[in-house]
Amino acid sequence: MIVDLNITEYIRSLMKEEKNDLSHIESEARVNHVPIVKPETKELLRTLVLLKKPMKILEVGAAVGFSSLYMNSYQPEGGTIITIERNEKRIKKAKENIKNQGKEEQITLLEGDAIEILKGLDGSFDLIFVDAAKGQYIHFLDDVLRLLAPEGVLVSDNVLQDGDVAKSRYAIERRDRTIHKRMRDYLYTIKNHPQLETTILPVGDGVAISIKMGESNERR
Repeated sequence: MIVDLNITEYIRSLMKEEKNDLSHIESEARVNHVPIVKPETKELLRTLVLLKKPMKILEVGAAVGFSSLYMNSYQPEGGTIITIERNEKRIKKAKENIKNQGKEEQITLLEGDAIEILKGLDGSFDLIFVDAAKGQYIHFLDDVLRLLAPEGVLVSDNVLQDGDVAKSRYAIERRDRTIHKRMRDYLYTIKNHPQLETTILPVGDGVAISIKMGESNERR
């Protein structure tokens, strides 16, 4: 928890209860400790989708398909999502959820390693949501930027690692130091990249929001 628990509980108490076809998917995932977006991160995603109105979304890390289904419910009519997942058990559940919601035409699930799949994708996306293995974010970045449309939005979830990312590497358990270093490298890169304007928010487990600037607007 990177935000005071009382603050988090207060913010969640203000959230409107959403009673829709996705509620049971969200509840089941949280009960089973599936790593889906936290409630406050979900609200942030909704706001960004409503603001940006992205026709094409790319998601790295489908889990059980909840966030794809949620974002698609706020996309403009005709909006589509490509989402990537490698965990076989989660792929099976995501396919089931997408089918049960009648969203097979809108949401395409690609199975396999995200690094390899990203290299094979082309076209451009208005919004890219990265919510996968945190140690791989830095390895996704070149292809994510290639696929992100000018003025597109990149949303990177779980970037503060329960606050560990702010600690010295010597305060981190040895087994976690590689992930710690890679995330710090990722955050430094997206904060200083000439094509991106990035803000990092202590929402959920940390969310970085980056806008890809057009060539004429890149920082000099």
